[in-house]
Amino acid sequence: MLSALRLARSIPTTNAARSVQRAYSAAATSEMVPFAGWSMPVQYSNLGVGASHNWTRTNASVFDVSHMLATRITGKDRVKFYETLTVADIENLPVGSSTLSVFTNENGGIIDDTIICKHQDSLYIVSNAGCADKDLAHIRSHLKEFQNKGGDVDLKIIDDHSLIALQGPKAAPVLEGLIGKDLRDLPFMDGRFITIKGIECHVARSGYTGEDGFEISVPNSDAVEFTKMLVSDPRVELAGLGARDSLRLEAGLCLYGHDLDDTITPVEAGLTWTIGKRRRIEGGFLGAATIQDQLKNGVSRRRIGLVVQGAPAREGAQIFANGELVGKVTSGCPSPSTKKNVAMGYVKNGLHKSGTELEVEVRGRKQKAVVTKMPFVPAGYHKV
Repeated sequence: MLSALRLARSIPTTNAARSVQRAYSAAATSEMVPFAGWSMPVQYSNLGVGASHNWTRTNASVFDVSHMLATRITGKDRVKFYETLTVADIENLPVGSSTLSVFTNENGGIIDDTIICKHQDSLYIVSNAGCADKDLAHIRSHLKEFQNKGGDVDLKIIDDHSLIALQGPKAAPVLEGLIGKDLRDLPFMDGRFITIKGIECHVARSGYTGEDGFEISVPNSDAVEFTKMLVSDPRVELAGLGARDSLRLEAGLCLYGHDLDDTITPVEAGLTWTIGKRRRIEGGFLGAATIQDQLKNGVSRRRIGLVVQGAPAREGAQIFANGELVGKVTSGCPSPSTKKNVAMGYVKNGLHKSGTELEVEVRGRKQKAVVTKMPFVPAGYHKV
């Protein structure tokens, strides 16, 4: 009953080389797809994508997210260094807390989105597998420059651990049963080191489904056994890329390379909240001048959510207002939770307000669509 868990992992210099041997069981689907140099399951044989999605919303699912790039940043100047690369206010982030942030380029575009967890002696960073090569090249080039100027900072790729996501409203009771203690004092976006059945783990209360859940970093040697413990609970099922995509879209969460890229700024993407208040004033990160100007004077396009009538609108579908082409869809799918067709995209500024009526062209036909606030389903994040 194993997911597509890796038995070993390395971070080589090319995506093709990043493919690693993984263990599969009869539960794994025969439909595997290449994803950022990895072979990943779209779904598992016991549950289709829709059923897996609904199971996650009502119970708990395990996602193998070991393909994500995890790094540890150390040195007394680690916060100062990482604030040159991201828009986060790491200095004022409490120890044990995490924040979603973005790496920016010189034009304010998003190189990648990332999670930064602040510990007493280090920063624990998780970013996207598909961006691993360019992220590392970007970080290392600036790291070398920073170090040459006397900065005390170092980067270590965490290649000896796997990352397992346990997501859904039953995730907490499942994990509490293994730990033997209550986790109500661990709020969403906080992380700590916890021993689970003798296994030393980093447990972050986070995820990308819109539900309560955890992302658990486990030593490679223990990853398969740890996942066996999770899926032995009748409240837990395995889930693949199909459910992960529809869950994150319902939650209004962006997928890099689709809803975000290096031409889109965090202001255009509706991610202004990731820019710390101090950072908005002080800047100090790549592209700060562009982003500060947008914060003051506005942008020409905005990310929106849509509910689309008729057939589902997929990525690339054009968006119209009164016959004028005004934008395009970046993600879209039928929503298993709402039974509606939902989508995300970018339109001209001024057309982004909730309730605005638009049209989306699908298969050569224009269909009615309405701008809708995101998330499309209420978030289930745990708050203390």
